[in-house]
Amino acid sequence: MAPLPFNESSSIAPILFLAENDAPAVFAVVTDIEGPSYRPLGAMMALGADGTRVGTLSSGCVESDIALHASEALAASEPKVMRYGRGSPFVDIQLPCGGGLEITLIPNPDRTVLQEVAAKFRNREACALTIDTTNTQLSIGAPRDTQRDDVGFHIRLDPEIFFYVFGKGPEAITFAALVQSAGFPNILCSPDQETLDAAAMAGSETRHLTSARFPQDLTPDQHSAVVLFFHDHDWEPAILQTALASEAFYVGAQGSQRAAAARRAELMALGVEDEALERLRGPIGLIPSARDARKLAVSVLAEVMHQG
Repeated sequence: MAPLPFNESSSIAPILFLAENDAPAVFAVVTDIEGPSYRPLGAMMALGADGTRVGTLSSGCVESDIALHASEALAASEPKVMRYGRGSPFVDIQLPCGGGLEITLIPNPDRTVLQEVAAKFRNREACALTIDTTNTQLSIGAPRDTQRDDVGFHIRLDPEIFFYVFGKGPEAITFAALVQSAGFPNILCSPDQETLDAAAMAGSETRHLTSARFPQDLTPDQHSAVVLFFHDHDWEPAILQTALASEAFYVGAQGSQRAAAARRAELMALGVEDEALERLRGPIGLIPSARDARKLAVSVLAEVMHQG
C-alpha cells in the first residue's frame, strides 16, 4: 500500500484518511467508556472496504472484530453500535483493562463535513465534530469538550503541538528527531549547517539562522512550544523575547541555574515584563541536570506534554 499523506500516529489521522479517500469506508468512534480504557473517549478509527485500517480503539483486542462488523455495516449501509467488555454480549472478547467500550460504526460518513474538519486541522483551528445520536449524521461546530449531550456526541479536535526548536549540536538534533519520530509537526532553526543537515535527515523541517532573531514568518500559536538548545547563550535573548510575546504555551531554554539567571537579566534589560518572564522555563526538563542528549530530549518532551 502507498504511504498515507499524513502521519498515522496522529489522533485525527482517521478523519484525514476519510477526507482524502472516497472509497467505501467506515468511521468508528469510541462513544462511551465504563471504567478503565486503553484509549480515550472520542478515539477514532477508519476502516476501508479494502482492509485499510487507520487508528486504534483499544490495545488491539477488538480491532479485528470491529473490522468484521464494519464490513457488515458497509454492506447494509446501516450504522451499528457495538459494546465490548463490561455489559457486552460478546463474552469471548475480553478487554485486558477490565472496562467497557461502546463503539459507533458509521458507514460512508459525510466526506464534506470531514473535509471541513481536515481543513481546520491544517489551518490549526480547533473545532468539534458532532455525531447526531439519532441518525449518526455528522456536523462541525465550535470547540467543546468531548462528551455526549441531548444533541449528540461531540469530539473536541485541537491542533497538534507544533515544536519550534532553536539551537546547535546534539541536544537540538536529538530533540528535533524525537518529536519528528513521535509525529509532531516541527521546525529546527540553527546557525549551524551540520545541525541542520542532521535534523533534515531525521525528517524535520529546517531553517538556517543568519542572525539571533526569531524568523518573522514563523508565528507560534497557543498550541505551540518553543525550545532552545544553545550552549552559546548570546543567541537566546532576542529569540526568547519574541517567543514570550507569542501565544506559545511553552517557552524554555537549556542551561544551568546560573545560565537561567543571566538569561532573565538580559531579557529584563530588553524590556520583557515580569509576567512574560514567569512563562519562561529553564532549566528545562523533568529530569534534573540531564547531561545525555537522549535523556534531555525525553525529559523536555515529557515536560512540554505535561504542561500542554
